[in-house]
Amino acid sequence: GALGRVKADPAQIEQVIINLAVNARDAMPEGGELAIKTSNIEIEEGFTAESVKVMPGSYVLLEVSDTGRGMDQETRARAFEPFFTTKEKGKGTGLGLSMVYGVVKQSGGYIWVYSEPGQGASFKIYLPCVEESPTASSRQQDAAAREYHGNETILLVEDEAAVRELVRNALESKGYKVLEATGGDEALALCRDCKNTVHLMLTDVVMPRMKGQDLAHRIRSLHPETQVLFMTGYAGSQIGNAEVLGANAPFIQKPFSADALGQKIRSLLDHS
Repeated sequence: GALGRVKADPAQIEQVIINLAVNARDAMPEGGELAIKTSNIEIEEGFTAESVKVMPGSYVLLEVSDTGRGMDQETRARAFEPFFTTKEKGKGTGLGLSMVYGVVKQSGGYIWVYSEPGQGASFKIYLPCVEESPTASSRQQDAAAREYHGNETILLVEDEAAVRELVRNALESKGYKVLEATGGDEALALCRDCKNTVHLMLTDVVMPRMKGQDLAHRIRSLHPETQVLFMTGYAGSQIGNAEVLGANAPFIQKPFSADALGQKIRSLLDHS
């Protein structure tokens, strides 16, 4: 049958496939076989892989495998860390796989790598299916959204390094000055020390130690002029998000494109 629909930024998914293909090529200096497969898959309640509990539901599985030199357990365990690379100096930044991880996480999905030394490697990416189809009006909005630039200062609070890097790049490409924090305490310290106005805080909702809502409350008491935009992976409806965040809290649902984010930020800053 037809492949399910997923909600993801097409440019980012293209980057994921290119990164995994380049990695596969590098793992096969003597040549070999690169396979890229997609399929629909149903995940049942209680499914866990490598101690990660997977939400039940319909997924599209994107699998990129090679017949290259493979990875040992230690390399596999660290594969998605930013800056981790097994290549010799000057042969790669090690940001490829952390970027892949960031895109998959931002899209609400899961990624695993299966590999043994000398046995090749297989990357399996599970992206949740969505019912909605892209409408013509959303495509027109996307075309209009490309104009949403600015030069204000944005405080970005996100504990996943790879997701933070993706979002920072999206903001900087729109002209914004970005301050980064990995959690609430760091964000508050940055706000206390910052001599300039922080025009908007973009924060994840679910973080260790301090929830996004609590952080927003504390930032507003320090800087009432700072706008707050929540990033949520919560797959509920507008009503569900209203219950989690409070009735009028502005939020953007992961996964989002750079343009959708730019549009949301401009609408908040222009109406403040």
